[in-house]
Amino acid sequence: MLATIVACILLAFLLGSGARFLRMPALIGYIAAGIVIGPWLPGSLAERGMVAAMAEVGVALLLFGVGLHFKPADLLAVWRVAVPGAVLQIGFAMGLGALVGQGLLDLTPGASLAFGLALAISSTAVATRALEERGKLGGAPGRLALGWLVMQDLVVVFALVLLPALAGGGDGEGVALDVGKAALSLIAFALVMMLAGRRALPWALVRVARGGSRELFTLAVLAAALGVAVVASSLFGVSFALGAFFAGVVLGESDVGHQAAAEATPLARIFSAIFFVSVGLLLDLSVLADEPLADLAALAAVLVGIGGGALVVMLAFRVSPRTALIVAAGIAQIGEFSFLLTEVAIRQGLVPDSVRGPILMAAVASIIATPLLLKAAEALAPWLEKRLARPESRAVTPPQLPWPVLEEHAIVVGSGRVGSVVIAALRRHHLPLIVVEEDRAGAERLAAQGIPAVWGDATREEVFHAAAPERARLIVVALPDAPQAREVLRLARAARPGIPAVIRTHSDEEVAWLEQEIAGDGLALMGERETALGMADYAMQRLGVAPSTAQATVDVLRRRAMEDIAAG
Repeated sequence: MLATIVACILLAFLLGSGARFLRMPALIGYIAAGIVIGPWLPGSLAERGMVAAMAEVGVALLLFGVGLHFKPADLLAVWRVAVPGAVLQIGFAMGLGALVGQGLLDLTPGASLAFGLALAISSTAVATRALEERGKLGGAPGRLALGWLVMQDLVVVFALVLLPALAGGGDGEGVALDVGKAALSLIAFALVMMLAGRRALPWALVRVARGGSRELFTLAVLAAALGVAVVASSLFGVSFALGAFFAGVVLGESDVGHQAAAEATPLARIFSAIFFVSVGLLLDLSVLADEPLADLAALAAVLVGIGGGALVVMLAFRVSPRTALIVAAGIAQIGEFSFLLTEVAIRQGLVPDSVRGPILMAAVASIIATPLLLKAAEALAPWLEKRLARPESRAVTPPQLPWPVLEEHAIVVGSGRVGSVVIAALRRHHLPLIVVEEDRAGAERLAAQGIPAVWGDATREEVFHAAAPERARLIVVALPDAPQAREVLRLARAARPGIPAVIRTHSDEEVAWLEQEIAGDGLALMGERETALGMADYAMQRLGVAPSTAQATVDVLRRRAMEDIAAG
């Protein structure tokens, strides 16, 4: 176990870094790491079953994070396109795959349909990761892609019920009964999550958060994600990953969602990297030349059937060309669910072992091609928009925020002794603001006062971006910790370059660094010096110095202190 974990993480890092150095996606390096430590080369380092288990956890955590950002309103906004569109795309891609299976692999009609279905289901892990890396997951393409992927996942749930029934040669009535049971199980699980989980999970996490322990909160988030996934798979027959997705959706509707996403994201990234390593582990280099024509035909069926089919369907539903291209390119690959369907079909004796090679080759090649397809889609979008001259589809609407959309507002990070004074001053003049507060009780107090408050660690990107820094006019960092203040400033400048910032600190060296970062467009204050200047101002006025003269003296002393810092 130890050797497997170390080999996966170490080689994924080394080869992923090498891929990035060569200006290629890091996931190519992860897949190469799987090939290196796999059983097909001398000196195998990894145990395949353990890597597969870690990969399943990775997919579940990844979908949990996706669910945290996915609101039911988003699915309702795109269901008119995503639901019928995904069904049509799956049917088209399955038909192409069946033709490949019958024509090149000599499969029976039933086996070729199972083979075609494996070539028709996108990889949720790859699609969401690729869209996230290009900043598309939170926009209109991301919402439509997520709706599409959820619909595909539901098809997989029913396919896993149908495959054993088809392999057993059951009659139509028996198959219909199995499908009905699967539908009832899925509906029952969804109702339990919406009625009970919707209240119980946020309630439990809020109680943990009030205790003030970050470690316990992180464990509670993981327990919620993986616990619900286990219950979904063991009691309701829903896939492990889909159960975690439902847990994320439920928690995402609560005000603990931002911090839950921040806690889950690092682990999700590590385990999703292991998922790509597991793809490389499955790739047997010795079978690459066994069925080269079938491998290429399977890849073409994936790209044309999923990518091309989705593009045509979305354009027919009058989705904007840019959104349609990005979604089609993002989902034009197969992955974890295709492997699962293939293994189930092989175990049931529905398809022969020989189908593994073409499916694995199509999966690896399409996963590697996904970032390149997204880049090509963005380049092609202006040309297609010009040719079709079509506006954005009404079916894709922006997500609703928990408070009215603010423009040119101030972001105050921290509501302690310093931050509370700033908040009071801004509220006195009815100025728009959003507060980011790490203490759960403090965030609840602010919300009770009608102040927009985001609970969570502002140094986590998921939490900070909930305060809409791209629309903010000013950021006030009232945190006592210098490294935290630096990270918040970095996130703010990345979201809105040049945004003015006011930051507190406790050392002259930190003031000097911050002044360089702010470059005159903001203010860095050292608490002890400002206290001393305030006391000097009061003393001068108490001893008869005019207020304007006292203020001028304070300004001179502050300027000299800053000059001394810069010189020293």
